[in-house]
Amino acid sequence: MNGVGRKEQTRERVLRIAARQFRENGYAGVSLRSIAEESGIKAGSLYYHFDSKEDLVIAVLDRGIDVVLEAVRASIQELPANAPASLLLGTAIREHLRTFHAYGDFTSANVRIYGQVPESVRQANLLVRRQYDEFWQDLLRRAGRSGGLRKGLDLDAVRLLLIGAMNATLEWFDPRRGNIDDLASQYADIVLNGVLSDRLAA
Repeated sequence: MNGVGRKEQTRERVLRIAARQFRENGYAGVSLRSIAEESGIKAGSLYYHFDSKEDLVIAVLDRGIDVVLEAVRASIQELPANAPASLLLGTAIREHLRTFHAYGDFTSANVRIYGQVPESVRQANLLVRRQYDEFWQDLLRRAGRSGGLRKGLDLDAVRLLLIGAMNATLEWFDPRRGNIDDLASQYADIVLNGVLSDRLAA
């Protein structure tokens, strides 16, 4: 294996270990030394891959969003151009939850330590966060143009509700006791069909 390949493998191993440590111990509870030790490299060698702890945590936070965005985007691109709102939103919800839990260390670290990191780190991660927000906003607009959404909905509120509810599953869902596809189907059904058996009178 050439040097570039080894470098990428080491960088990926460091990222995965860092994500798990940040998830388990929080931002302040993790040091570059602890990451290096578990990675099997010298602490100084980390600077070959990342300029600082802040640089490393930015990479972890970005990955936690990027993997979900790319998975959801790919699933939507496979749908026909005239896909109805129910198919658009159901597909996006299912793929978000599946990928969110498949990359649990990265996504959990993103959700749990974002409020703990320095302001400069939050600002650096903001671009990726906005990209995912904008993706969902565009998806909701597309669903609205298809005629599948109620008139007058605040799409910002819908987006925040959906993403917040899905991300909160990290706090309580145990994959050892449940199936993520079943959970995704339940969430999609609730969003698309509601929780009431009859519509309330206006």
